Amino acid sequence: MKDTVERWLGTLFGLVFVALSLVVALETALRKLFNISLQGADELGGYALAVGATIAFSLALLGRNHIRVDVIHERLPRGLQTVLNWLSALSMAGFAGLMAWLAWFALQDSQAYQSVSQTPWATPLVYPQSAWLLGLVVFALLATGIAAYATGLLLTGRWDRLNQMLHPRSTREELKEELDDLQHRSGQHAADGTPPIAPEPRSAGAA
Repeated sequence: MKDTVERWLGTLFGLVFVALSLVVALETALRKLFNISLQGADELGGYALAVGATIAFSLALLGRNHIRVDVIHERLPRGLQTVLNWLSALSMAGFAGLMAWLAWFALQDSQAYQSVSQTPWATPLVYPQSAWLLGLVVFALLATGIAAYATGLLLTGRWDRLNQMLHPRSTREELKEELDDLQHRSGQHAADGTPPIAPEPRSAGAA
């Protein structure tokens, strides 16, 4: 389930910015060749950044990539680590819910005042804000689901599973992930017959 959600969100994130890159390329070509401007590439870039950020929130949540200050976390007793990991899930769920709630009020204000963007397109803000709100709602639902699952693990005494799911990522885990990804890409290169990308040689004077 987690892998499926990550794959769909990652694909959507990529499509948003591929579409934006095509618009920017078209805008650049029209300016250079015909001295014509769509007058909307910057506006679309802002919308893509806002919506893409909400998708990135969810991806970072599923991949345990949100930053946590864990200077003393490893030095604490196992029980206290478990409680802190559980509290981190609750805090994220509360924060995500608050963001979605505030975004809903922002959308209601835009709809009530019929707000439009201050650009030549004069886009009704209710449309991009609806996509922005949807991304935040998905983030809030995922965060709430993780917090509820973590609570169940805590109450049933499955602390090892809870810590495995919510523990801050260590340097060793990040290194293993990079090595696994490198091995996967090397296997793909071997399968299609293309040489793998070799690391740049270090100079003799490099430290």
